[in-house]
Amino acid sequence: MTATLVFLPDAATPWRWWRRDDGGQIAEGSGVPPATAGGTLIAVPPADAVTLHWAVLPARSPAQAATAARLLIADASAAPAAELHVAVGEEAGDERPIAVVGAAAMRDWLLELEAAGMDADAIVPAPLLLPRPTEGYARAELAGAGVVRGATSGFADEARLTELVTGGVAPRTVGREELDAALAAAAAAPVLDLRQGPFARRRRTGLDWALIRRLAVLGIATVAVTLAIGVTRLVKLNLAAARLEAQADALAATGLPRGETLIDADRQLIERLGAMRGPGLGFTGMTAAVFAGVRATPGTEVTGLDFQPNGDLKLSVATARESLPTDLKRAIERAGFTVDAGVFTSANGRVTGDMTVRHP
Repeated sequence: MTATLVFLPDAATPWRWWRRDDGGQIAEGSGVPPATAGGTLIAVPPADAVTLHWAVLPARSPAQAATAARLLIADASAAPAAELHVAVGEEAGDERPIAVVGAAAMRDWLLELEAAGMDADAIVPAPLLLPRPTEGYARAELAGAGVVRGATSGFADEARLTELVTGGVAPRTVGREELDAALAAAAAAPVLDLRQGPFARRRRTGLDWALIRRLAVLGIATVAVTLAIGVTRLVKLNLAAARLEAQADALAATGLPRGETLIDADRQLIERLGAMRGPGLGFTGMTAAVFAGVRATPGTEVTGLDFQPNGDLKLSVATARESLPTDLKRAIERAGFTVDAGVFTSANGRVTGDMTVRHP
């Protein structure tokens, strides 16, 4: 991916830029960089415009980390806290870099970039572009200005200031190839980005019509598949119901007289059942109720049965005592039937007579 570094101008230096393309080719020049499609754009303010500190900060949210850093640097800055912008970065080790810059300077840099037709993905302090030395200090020329970095320090290279900070130890000069590699690494993963809090980059939100079209196609396909599954199930159910109906008709035909045409299986079977059992409850149902009454009345017996075409059942009954015909009549009536008893006569120690049983 193409990475472009834009070095912001100050009173002494103009615009400068550095770029590495996808093929690893390095280009640099003065003025505003030529436009390129895609890639990362990193803005780099002058080294002396940003103050860097390092401190141990707990792992918190960016807002909480920035608040903690603001409290730490409050005593180290002469400017009012309301006029300062504080940003916190991430770096290997326990200590995290903290950048302090005037809020007005941040606004001016963003306005300069906007006027030049650029929107930086990040704003990185110049010293943090150099490789972090494990010991001592490293120095390099960036956009015509010297920059020095230590393990927990970073500042513009000024003779007296550098000697004071380094304790007279001469910084190691970073070679060209090493510097280009460090610039590419810093552009890909900045250690600290000043575009935090109120200066965070606004993400442009737009409609991704290609994605919307794909989602619409997927939605239509999902609905079509769902409908197809439903239709397939209905067809299978209808086929299964037709098979079951055909099987039921074939089974019903076995219960009808041989040769009878099957038209309405339910009606024809009901008619044949009625013809076989007789009207009312039929012979079987009424006979079962009568003999249940006989079993409940000891000393009684049925000597004759006559099932009438109208559904009545005539009984010839013989009992051992005169009271038993009445007991038998009541037992059958309790089963839900109407019983008409004839005249019972006594002869040879037996009481005999007839009863007619009807279903209400």
